[in-house]
Amino acid sequence: MEKNKLLELVSEMTLEEKAMQMTQLVPDMLYHLAPANLTGPTRQWHFTDRQLQCAGSVLGKSGAAYLKKLQADYLKDARLPIPLLFMADVIHGYETILPIPLAQGCSFDPELVEENAAAVAREAAAAGLHVTFSPMADLVRDPRWGRVMESCGEDPYLNGQMAAATVRGYQGKDPGEKGKIAACVKHFAAYGQPEGGRDYNTVDMSRGMLRDFYLPAYREAVQAGAAMVMTSFNTVERVPSTCSRLLLDRILRREWDFQGVVISDYSAVEELMNHSVAADALEAGEKSLHAGMDIEMMSGVYAASLQNLLEQGRITQEEIDTCVIRILELKNRLGLFENPCKDADEEQEQRLCGCKEHLELARKLALESMVLLKNEDVLPVSAHAPLGLAGPFADTGGLFGEWSYMGNREKTRTLREALEAVYGTQLVTAMTEPFRQSPDVPDSVEEALERFRPCELCIVAAGEPEWQTGEATSKTNLRLSPNQEKLIHALRNAGKKVVLLLFSGRPLDIAPILDAADAVLQVWFPGSAGAYAVTDILTGKYNPSGRLSMSFPRNVGQIPVYYDCYNTGRPSLDPENRFCSRYLDCPNSPLFPFGYGLSYTTFSCRGLKISEDNTTASVLVKNTGSRRGETVVQLYVRDVSASVVRPLKELKGFRRIALDAGEETEVTFRITADMLSFYNEDEQWGWEPGEFDIMVGLDSEQIEGQRVYLSPADLP
Repeated sequence: MEKNKLLELVSEMTLEEKAMQMTQLVPDMLYHLAPANLTGPTRQWHFTDRQLQCAGSVLGKSGAAYLKKLQADYLKDARLPIPLLFMADVIHGYETILPIPLAQGCSFDPELVEENAAAVAREAAAAGLHVTFSPMADLVRDPRWGRVMESCGEDPYLNGQMAAATVRGYQGKDPGEKGKIAACVKHFAAYGQPEGGRDYNTVDMSRGMLRDFYLPAYREAVQAGAAMVMTSFNTVERVPSTCSRLLLDRILRREWDFQGVVISDYSAVEELMNHSVAADALEAGEKSLHAGMDIEMMSGVYAASLQNLLEQGRITQEEIDTCVIRILELKNRLGLFENPCKDADEEQEQRLCGCKEHLELARKLALESMVLLKNEDVLPVSAHAPLGLAGPFADTGGLFGEWSYMGNREKTRTLREALEAVYGTQLVTAMTEPFRQSPDVPDSVEEALERFRPCELCIVAAGEPEWQTGEATSKTNLRLSPNQEKLIHALRNAGKKVVLLLFSGRPLDIAPILDAADAVLQVWFPGSAGAYAVTDILTGKYNPSGRLSMSFPRNVGQIPVYYDCYNTGRPSLDPENRFCSRYLDCPNSPLFPFGYGLSYTTFSCRGLKISEDNTTASVLVKNTGSRRGETVVQLYVRDVSASVVRPLKELKGFRRIALDAGEETEVTFRITADMLSFYNEDEQWGWEPGEFDIMVGLDSEQIEGQRVYLSPADLP
């Protein structure tokens, strides 16, 4: 539809119709059913039949047949031919479930992430969806927060690369194309730093911290073409994001030139009253509209208040129309006026969802996402003797983690089944009861020890329950449950070799059991093909190559711990000096740092060279082991002296490379002005000439550096 036709359509709409275009509900409400599967509190808003007949979008339902009927029923009763938008939380897969996003970050492979996101879009589009509430570009540094699983980690650069890749995968060149869906980047902004790691809590940080660390990934997703942005529940500078003019108008619209649709999170507009920035629904609607909130999700503030606000002169017709035009432009961009059901197709849905091609992509991503944290010559596992398998993730299809939209756990191959296909009767199982409603598993340690008597090596598939990850799952205790720890220590005390597989949606506190394990493989929640991927690594069919996208703490009291921190006036350099920034009972460094990961081979990274014109940094990377493997070469930069404090190091580039045993190659990075830039005290973006440390290595601690002086003549 041409732009002038859209404007004509807007001119024909009543105020009530415009308000409902700006309101998102669950489809049950359109059928006068009680809403099911609510993910937040909601007031008892009353919508008339006429209002429900002109709602703009719905969320949380899918399926080609269902959505085609819903669209047909809706348009049959609609006064104007404006189709519904169908949205859902397709976070890391539709029916084919991918590894959680935090695991995807560990792949350091944006191209593979993009390819998997495109597969997700094909499934979701065939099932009738138009928009996914993904990617989540929130920077995360506190694993007590359950939603760290939805982020790609603690680093702004890596997070931004992955968010942009996900947007490109979902949308392609045009979200209106067949097999594509629109991306909604969330949660804008800084949702990943709630005070105390408690979900929905207050966020308070400096403007410089916000701009340098927390905003870049959202910006990358917007610049990649994201069609929508969702606001966060939290406050930023004492103002809820839902009505923040700083975030929505100044930064998103004016600085970043975002032309798409902004939607609130679930019931967040009405929650302005709880935040004490709105006395009633009128004020909540007024402030949200002034900030540029186009759609409110699952509350009735706009529907109830726009008429009164307009009559009182507190808002303008132009503000309303601007929001409605943006919503209609998105529907038009998706081609819904010509084809209201877009790609919904029962046959395609059946063919694509969970297909072999998509499972293979998910398997490859799972392989690259798993991180080998420890290996004392026990992996890969041979099949020459009986092999023990225990733990709550040993014999379950529950390998998805939270937000696994349509994944079928009953049809997902278990780790036991995958290992039996390789080891046959050599596999001995015990204490494999999965998590039920309890946060611990039954104590069958003595029985397990008896069954494992003939086994020299035991694999323990341990971790946290799926339902303790995702939204509203903040925790202060990140250790394995007592009976899981008891099993691991008992096996060690019985003289067994122990391989620990960690299934989780966050970095856990594993220091208490680390010494009891001979090998530790962090598998996260690996998705539909997870059991295959774990088996490929255990057997040596695949050489692990994942690198941590989030640091592991030594204990919960150390949180937050992250690599790109500021120095202090009293850095901890001398262990004998008490009067410095340190703990009495714990080192400052993490248990495992950002970028860390082992392999079944070894690599060296040496000979850092900065070019004469200071525009490139090169190193020689060699596979010094006995088998082919992949590693991730990482570039870090530090501004030695600036007008504001700068981090000790910042990731500014990475290369995933594969080398044969004994093979050596040169890896070169360009040094650009953008790598050195930051926001100064006046919120101006740029870089300052001076000395910089250029560092290259295989993780954030294992690096080689060289100091150079850079001037505008070097990097114009």
